[in-house]
Amino acid sequence: MSDNPGVPETMRALRQPALGGPHLLTLVHDAPVPAPGPGEVLLRVGAAGVNLADVMQTHGTYEGGPQAPYLAGFEGAGTVVALGPGTEGLAVGDRVIGAGSGAFAEYMTLPAAAALPLPEGWSEEEALGLVLNWATALAALRLGRLARGETVLVYAAAGGVGQAAVRLAKHFGATVLACAAPEKHEAVLALGADHVIDYRAVDTAAEVSRLTAGQGADVVLESVGGQVFRTSLAAARPVTGRVVVYGAASGEAAVTNRELNFGPVQLIGLHIGVLAQTAPGLMGELVEELGRLIEAGVYPPGQPTVFDLADGPKALMTLAEGSTVGKLALRP
Repeated sequence: MSDNPGVPETMRALRQPALGGPHLLTLVHDAPVPAPGPGEVLLRVGAAGVNLADVMQTHGTYEGGPQAPYLAGFEGAGTVVALGPGTEGLAVGDRVIGAGSGAFAEYMTLPAAAALPLPEGWSEEEALGLVLNWATALAALRLGRLARGETVLVYAAAGGVGQAAVRLAKHFGATVLACAAPEKHEAVLALGADHVIDYRAVDTAAEVSRLTAGQGADVVLESVGGQVFRTSLAAARPVTGRVVVYGAASGEAAVTNRELNFGPVQLIGLHIGVLAQTAPGLMGELVEELGRLIEAGVYPPGQPTVFDLADGPKALMTLAEGSTVGKLALRP
């Protein structure tokens, strides 16, 4: 890294030496600082976001995830300290947020085209979630064609995407039914949810039917997977109900064409990374709308629970246990 004054040769980082879970994450002090490739920037990380995808990657269950050993983390915010060959649109000193690889470290590389400027006056920690949680929530509601006066069911409503979805759906004029553990109900109601359901203790589809006078939810945001996926189909309004699937934290679930034929709902898949790569125009529209929502105060600065880099394994295990509320972050 001698071509970049002030950038060291090595750094602190969390390395996943083998698959098997987040408890295997190891803090190393001599990881090579990566060099930005063509169209990339090198970021001095100020804060890194912790996501369920990080947990899944440590088990090898995340589609397209890295092969061990690898430097963990992918969501980072910080300051550009070097530019790769041919990189345009950014300059050294810019403060940005984006998704790359090896974010649980003091330095990481990002594709310049996927890096967004931090909102004016926000810290790196406050900006975490912009390109993942909030963009995913907004994309889910837009792809789900949520309209004012409709009812939306949000699973994992106390998590990063879930909290954003509750705030946005309420702002858009929807009735919000949220699923969360009992100890998280107060926090979810404070976000604007109209009703909170403990989906582990009650029949969620039956409760949604009761709350909607037998109609079902117009839009279901589903990220849990497994048996919850089937419950989501049952909770959606027949024919016109839209189920947006953006995660599978509890495992895969299948649906057949016959089931959709005789129990019709509209299924929509969403992965924000795939959307950004294959539909950049739509991603640009989402980013512009998020900017307007920030200016309007609908999207406030984040208040993540922050862990030191050395406590990364604890942060990921806490997230995996489902006992957290809101966003988690690591500070390198």
